[in-house]
Amino acid sequence: MLSLFGVPVDASYHVVSAFAQLLAPVAGGLATAAAIVGFTMAVRLFLLPLSFRATRGLASQARLLPQVQALQKRHAGQPDRVQREVAALYRREGTGQFAGCLPTLLQLPFFSVMYQLFRSGTIGGRPNGLLGHRLLNATLGSHWLSGPGPLSAQGAVFLGLFALLAIAAWVAPRVAGAARPAEDGGSAGPAPAVTRGLARVLPFATLVAAAVMPLATGLYLLTTTTWTAAERAVVARTGRSRSGDDRHPAPPARSLPRWRSMVLRIHARGRDSA
Repeated sequence: MLSLFGVPVDASYHVVSAFAQLLAPVAGGLATAAAIVGFTMAVRLFLLPLSFRATRGLASQARLLPQVQALQKRHAGQPDRVQREVAALYRREGTGQFAGCLPTLLQLPFFSVMYQLFRSGTIGGRPNGLLGHRLLNATLGSHWLSGPGPLSAQGAVFLGLFALLAIAAWVAPRVAGAARPAEDGGSAGPAPAVTRGLARVLPFATLVAAAVMPLATGLYLLTTTTWTAAERAVVARTGRSRSGDDRHPAPPARSLPRWRSMVLRIHARGRDSA
């Protein structure tokens, strides 16, 4: 095990084991798999403030898109100049081209710890007891192409995981695309091509990772990708509700009845005469 991950992996071992013991009365033999899901959700909760900041960054990108397009048109044929001008624009607005990728990048250390946890035979000088725990017919430390192979009962568990990952990877960028107009009131175009391309490609990279890494790592990827899609759906719905409220403002206060206005004028004339 890399010494760099020694302490975090040891800590994660105790956290996942504690989660598994806590969930054992309810989840039974799936307790450790459920503990990995819980661990992943805890990581996402920890990163939630940064996720909201990334969401605001996507909204800023959508709002600034017309200015970016104007810079590209003004300095056509000067890609270096365009890059400098766009970078300066993003700096002034406190955002960047990769603002939406921040939560994904910050998850890499946690993902690496989970990978090391389920590829290490020993933890803290003792056998790694998590490796033998199962998800249906596959151990959490197994690989798709190892052991019985891809056409076995173990392989069927991996194929089910791949199918769920593919669905989550297909849904996540589409939900994110629906969220961007809502975040900015629907007045701006899509996010820059770099961010848009990464948002569509990165979720499908989880399929490649799950095919060559331990089953527990794939479970982590499935949980975090699903979380991302759900988070974007909440943002999109909230933005649509806010936009709907703006489109239907409260009616103006009703004017005084005509008879009451006449009475007030008569009283005013009486005071003037007196």
